[in-house]
Amino acid sequence: MTARDPALTTLAQGWCALSVLHGRIEAHIERALQAGHELSVREYSLLDVLSRQPSGDGRHLQMKQVAHAVVLSQSATTRLVTRLEDRGLLERYLCPTDRRGIYTNVTEAGRQLLERARPTNDAALRDALDAAARNPELAPLVRVVESLRVPATA
Repeated sequence: MTARDPALTTLAQGWCALSVLHGRIEAHIERALQAGHELSVREYSLLDVLSRQPSGDGRHLQMKQVAHAVVLSQSATTRLVTRLEDRGLLERYLCPTDRRGIYTNVTEAGRQLLERARPTNDAALRDALDAAARNPELAPLVRVVESLRVPATA
């Protein structure tokens, strides 16, 4: 393929539209979460992912799994966990069977904040999707997003 290849142009345009949709949604949710709960989108996502893990031995996520789930590097995830731990929203502990493994759990304060923030997140997401659906270039992507049924930890 060359730079003038119509297929490449179409592919690049599709990627650009997806990027624009993601950016608009993320920015809208970020403003709402910051204003209402002093949480960033990444902080909310981390609390959400961790809160969905069943309790009990062997059912917690290791830091590398957390990094994958929230789409951050391991070092960025560690910094994010540390910030939330400093705020009393998360706690870390060593794996009882492998001292090299570090697990992360949401504290009761983190669960309460997440429950208060979830309606804000959901409403901001709905608002952002509704606004994007009015844009003819983004409307097809919005329909795809609305039709997806993907597990939360995909």
